[in-house]
Amino acid sequence: MIKGRRWRATDPAIADERREELTRVLMAWRREVRRTHGTADESAARAGVQAAKVALGERGQPPWWEPCENKRRARWSTEVPAPGVAN
Repeated sequence: MIKGRRWRATDPAIADERREELTRVLMAWRREVRRTHGTADESAARAGVQAAKVALGERGQPPWWEPCENKRRARWSTEVPAPGVAN
């Protein structure tokens, strides 16, 4: 908690291998945001960051500590492609 508020962090229930994979994808999207800054492609890169952070439990509703186990598992199991990878 920071200033009486829960600070969003990665869901601790995510398996280490999946957490590492999602973190690699997140960092790739962050590099893509930097590369595309000020261009028409920047919004797509920011959407990639958002998708990765939601999968990690760092953003989105409800927070990872509230939903049932099945919803948490479904969230982190969602496919989040890396930049340049077709869906």
